[in-house]
Amino acid sequence: MSVVAIVGRPNVGKSTLFNRILGERKAIVEDYPGVTRDRNYADVTRYDKPFTLIDTGGFEPVSEERMLVQMREQSQLAIEEADVILFVMDGRDGLTPSDEEVAEMLRRVDKPVLFVVNKVDGDKQEEQAAEFYSLGIEHFFVTSAEHGRGMGELMAAILDELPEVKTVEDDSVEVRLAVIGRPNVGKSSLVNKLLGYERVVANPTAGTTRDSVDTPFIYNGQRYVLIDTAGIRRKGKVSQKLEKYSVVQALKGMDRAHVVMVVIDAEEGITEQDLTIAGYAYDRGRAVVLVVNKWDTLTKDNQTMKKFTDEVRGQFKFLSFAPIMFVSALTGQRVAKIMETVEDVAQQFNRKISTSELNRVLKQAEEAHPPAMYHGKRVKLFYITQTAVRPPSFTIFVNKEKGVHFSYRRYLANKIRQPFGFSGCPIRITYRDREH
Repeated sequence: MSVVAIVGRPNVGKSTLFNRILGERKAIVEDYPGVTRDRNYADVTRYDKPFTLIDTGGFEPVSEERMLVQMREQSQLAIEEADVILFVMDGRDGLTPSDEEVAEMLRRVDKPVLFVVNKVDGDKQEEQAAEFYSLGIEHFFVTSAEHGRGMGELMAAILDELPEVKTVEDDSVEVRLAVIGRPNVGKSSLVNKLLGYERVVANPTAGTTRDSVDTPFIYNGQRYVLIDTAGIRRKGKVSQKLEKYSVVQALKGMDRAHVVMVVIDAEEGITEQDLTIAGYAYDRGRAVVLVVNKWDTLTKDNQTMKKFTDEVRGQFKFLSFAPIMFVSALTGQRVAKIMETVEDVAQQFNRKISTSELNRVLKQAEEAHPPAMYHGKRVKLFYITQTAVRPPSFTIFVNKEKGVHFSYRRYLANKIRQPFGFSGCPIRITYRDREH
């Protein structure tokens, strides 16, 4: 999806505007169990053109630098990565020198920049907002994100400026593999070493985003496309400094991928940013392989791998299905095994199970452990059917969907995973009411 970035001074209403555009405050404050989420990103899907919205207020470094320096860094991030930039100013405070300097920089950007004067709650304040024309801009949007004033015109402009995104053909023959992770975890080295093991490697061709390069290759007769989000073009110093922005690159790669390889630095251990990036892979229903790189740099004993595995499982509880690999891109240790795991996970991701087989397993699971009563009545499981692949998705029809306890849902998910070999990819199960 395209990226829309909100920039501006602190306390000009960026987060309020973020929530207003998203249209659902809870979507950015709910966490999945076991994952720490960065709450400054959200996918906006309630319009004809879906896009990823970013509140750059979350990128402010913890330092004693001047506010203007922080603003310049945030704006530079938006310049590097966003497709549309919303520059928000405070209508109550009026025009400030900081606004003027950032506006001057943004006017030289070869991207759509929408100037927004926020916190304008009435006609009198709207008249006072005329001073913002001194920035030399032809038009600015007068809004009150808190009360919804002017949002219709602003949203129409945002949607009009979004680039047309080409739909990627869902070719069942091709598996798209994205390599994601924080800066400096060894993604580039791992990609180079990984492709070096393959017998057939095509020349890299430009991908459909600015940040990734697609490399087609063949492994065991299967066509793959490697989506390298490691930063093929040299990123600016700002991006390298504020590593939270690596999430943007990861999101773009994941949008097109089937399997996501999340690379973790063994030396640094698991960080909040690792969890953030992996959390978005989980949100998108992607198959995930957790790759712990730089394994050669650790001083190890016979318990080191077990301890690290336990730590990964404890931190990435929401990815309990994901295989874990310990490798060294530098030495090549176990890198050749990665594609074996990816191949297995990709096959699971595309697996289709017959309705008769599914219902046989469902019946056995119900007989072995019937669901609990709900409001004094028995919960009945009628039948199950698979509704999609990538990820494998199933619908179970019951007499009372609310009566299926979350622990029983987990039990049924495990019972479906085991016999059909869904040990390394996510599965989605939906429950629907059906009349007797």
